[in-house]
Amino acid sequence: MEITKVLPDDCISLIISLTSPRDACRLALLSHAFNSIADSNAVWQMFLPLDYIHIISNSSSPPSLLSLPKKDLYSTLCYHPILTHNGDMKFQLEKESGKKWYMVGARALSIQWVDTPRHWTWISLPDSRFCRVAKLKNVGRLEIKGKAYTCGVGCQH
Repeated sequence: MEITKVLPDDCISLIISLTSPRDACRLALLSHAFNSIADSNAVWQMFLPLDYIHIISNSSSPPSLLSLPKKDLYSTLCYHPILTHNGDMKFQLEKESGKKWYMVGARALSIQWVDTPRHWTWISLPDSRFCRVAKLKNVGRLEIKGKAYTCGVGCQH
């Protein structure tokens, strides 16, 4: 007897959402019934970070990103990092686990002597992840500091 005939879709959806994104994709291949449940918004909502709406709303990404089906949104956030924090950081999801991954640009760091043209210059590189990068010219001592604010849903940082 097929499990989709015994258990309600909500129950199967919950079970799949307790696995991993990879497992959900594998389960979608089992049967048509599993495909529609494994690809549902209810399942993929659980793989997105709790604060994904806040992250996207405070990014340079178009608001229409939030209207994508949750599986498509997950995929987009895995393969196409979005600019956040006024373009000083990039955010993406790690494909296998859905863990958050932030890339910190030079403007988001505290770099000693960064505004001294004798030591550093700000340049644009076509292949860079960020609009401007700091290019070291000459420095006797290198000191770089950064802060990462982490918080849950509704974070105001």
